[in-house]
Amino acid sequence: MQDGRLYAILAATGFSLKAVFVKLAYAAGAVDALTLLTLRMGIALPLFGWLIWLSRDPEAAPLAPFDWLRVLLLGMVGYYLSSLFDFYGLEYISAGLERLILYLYPTLVVVFQAILSRKRPSSSIVQAMALCYFGLGIAFIHDVGVAQGDQVFKGAAWVFASAVTYAFYYLGTGAMTQRLGSMRLAGLAGAASSLLVIIHYLLADVPTRLNALPADVWGHAALMAVLSTVLPVYWLALAIQKMGASQAAAIGSLGPVLTVLASWLLLAEPISAYQLGGLALVMFGVSRLKPAATKAPKTDPQS
Repeated sequence: MQDGRLYAILAATGFSLKAVFVKLAYAAGAVDALTLLTLRMGIALPLFGWLIWLSRDPEAAPLAPFDWLRVLLLGMVGYYLSSLFDFYGLEYISAGLERLILYLYPTLVVVFQAILSRKRPSSSIVQAMALCYFGLGIAFIHDVGVAQGDQVFKGAAWVFASAVTYAFYYLGTGAMTQRLGSMRLAGLAGAASSLLVIIHYLLADVPTRLNALPADVWGHAALMAVLSTVLPVYWLALAIQKMGASQAAAIGSLGPVLTVLASWLLLAEPISAYQLGGLALVMFGVSRLKPAATKAPKTDPQS
């Protein structure tokens, strides 16, 4: 573990299992997206506090009120809205297609950066983006073939909305990550989003209904909170410390492949040539985009 590769693999595996835990929870009992997300973030809240404690720096200047506002906004678009939209989408589409759509977030980062800078992307970047969406279209053929088409489009729209909000989160973390570090920012933003999710649930539902949920739903939510939310952030931070951001990101790019394999093994989701071909095209296209769209791997609220 001295070179960080094991930490990077653990982080990529943990992030990739999130969708699988969501699907297992849906199959274990009658639970909706908001309730499941509340379980996940409620269990993760003290663990986010642990991340904040681990990343504390006695010499660091205290956060200004504007910094707290930015953390709150990042929490709102990150683990709150992005995760909620993602959970809605997973009610309708496969875990493999979900991860593939989320993996397109660098294309959205490029678009938003072009809008903000008023500069058109280069032709090579545009070609890479076109390749990504062509690959996604091929993967769509797989899901439409094994499920109702309208359900696939509905779920994909929710997950794409999740990718959009995550792209906003990603763009907003740049300066804050340099100031606070990825682990501390993840802890603060995660804690803020946990509180937002809990407040949303308290306004929308009756907390006592949580006691009626099957034990398996609680179990999958707990695994998601620990193995696919907080620990991967910690492992990724350790990997970056030991091997650098670019190498950690390279290993992290295996996430969609791991999700497809895990959904096949644990959820019995079929794998077709369409899905594998679409996956290969999307991963190749994103690999051409990341140097332009990203500078370092960030914490992943999609996990």
